[in-house]
Amino acid sequence: MEPVKVGLLGLGTVGGGTVNVLRRNGEEISRRAGRGIIVTHASARDINKPRICQTDGIKLTQNPLDVVTDPEVSIVVELIGGDTLARELVLTAIANGKHVVTANKALIAKHGNEIFSAAQKQGVMVAFEAAVAGGIPIIKAIREGLAGNQIEWLAGIINGTGNFILTEMRDKQRDFDSVLAEAQRLGYAEADPTFDVEGIDAAHKLTILASIAFGIPLQFEKTYTEGISKITGEDVDFASELGFTIKHLGLSRRTEKGVELRVHPTLIPKRRLIANVDGVMNAVLVKGDAVGPTLYYGAGAGAEPTASAVVGDIVDVVRVLTSDPENRVPHLAFQPESLSDLPILSIDEVETAYYLRISASDKAGVLANITTILADNDISIDSMLQKEHKSDTDKATIIIITHTTIEKNMNKALAKINSFDAIDSEVVRIRLEHLDAD
Repeated sequence: MEPVKVGLLGLGTVGGGTVNVLRRNGEEISRRAGRGIIVTHASARDINKPRICQTDGIKLTQNPLDVVTDPEVSIVVELIGGDTLARELVLTAIANGKHVVTANKALIAKHGNEIFSAAQKQGVMVAFEAAVAGGIPIIKAIREGLAGNQIEWLAGIINGTGNFILTEMRDKQRDFDSVLAEAQRLGYAEADPTFDVEGIDAAHKLTILASIAFGIPLQFEKTYTEGISKITGEDVDFASELGFTIKHLGLSRRTEKGVELRVHPTLIPKRRLIANVDGVMNAVLVKGDAVGPTLYYGAGAGAEPTASAVVGDIVDVVRVLTSDPENRVPHLAFQPESLSDLPILSIDEVETAYYLRISASDKAGVLANITTILADNDISIDSMLQKEHKSDTDKATIIIITHTTIEKNMNKALAKINSFDAIDSEVVRIRLEHLDAD
């Protein structure tokens, strides 16, 4: 049987890794897929640039349309990133009857509904395992491995740059700016790190995971997103003293009111396995009603970890090339006509616990006023810690851990607390999740 011919859009780190994995493991891959798989076409901005892979036998072009319209190509692998040109190319490939594999989380999160609808009409597949958590097969795990479960919630460390920064701040008592500069030197963060440190990258990925977990359309624009640039070493240390670690967490939970969809810094108990995922590594914790909590851990980026996911998708596509399009695994796990209209909750309606750091005048009545305001807004205190202010003995730092409450109640309470003359600076609020198994 003739090998399946693959065309790559982009021949950079992941594209080169994909070529290398397919060539190095070609015999094993063909045994799994039932046919040989070869890269025959690739587009790149500069076709003369040195590569991490050999390009002999690959027809190179600077025009990606040459790849998506070539009749020899059966599978188009999109690795150029962004969501404008990539969208056009993917839709053109689908219109030309080609299956698509992509590592592009922004493309799927923002345009996936349109792309999957087009693919369904054309009877082709769009595979996107590499779009979330690099080499961790989390899409397949939720979509297929946990198909017998009702997913209750999922929580993920799904951006390696942010995780590296918070790990260094905790372990080496460094400030955010210095660690970010090192992350940029090491190539973990871009010159403009906004997508990573402000949570946009993680929000793209969480949007995809939540859609697959709960059978809802992709709704990136409704994801609450908060970054880590305001996290201080002081908060990292206080959290540790209280038995917690701060992680930049993507969290989605099904509730009676709707689906929570949020990315923000989060305190997690140190005893949780996911709290001990450090450096640039990723992890996703998924709670199903039948299986209980399951944890998926691995490299979230890099040439070959991401290529591992890309090649896995290519193999899946090859396996179903001749199958009935109506009986394939649905793109978003649920049959398209069965997607739910569950609402996405605004952050005001989210229920969670909180860490509060309050800098206040060290005088009688201040703490009593604070606790009264919290009580008046149905916020109960789990634990409290008071420290002498580092630079001013007339001030105190009060750390409060609350029980679970509704965010809008906390907003009201903090607005009132922040208005007090005795409060030295705006109260620091970080959400807290216990991620219990029950």
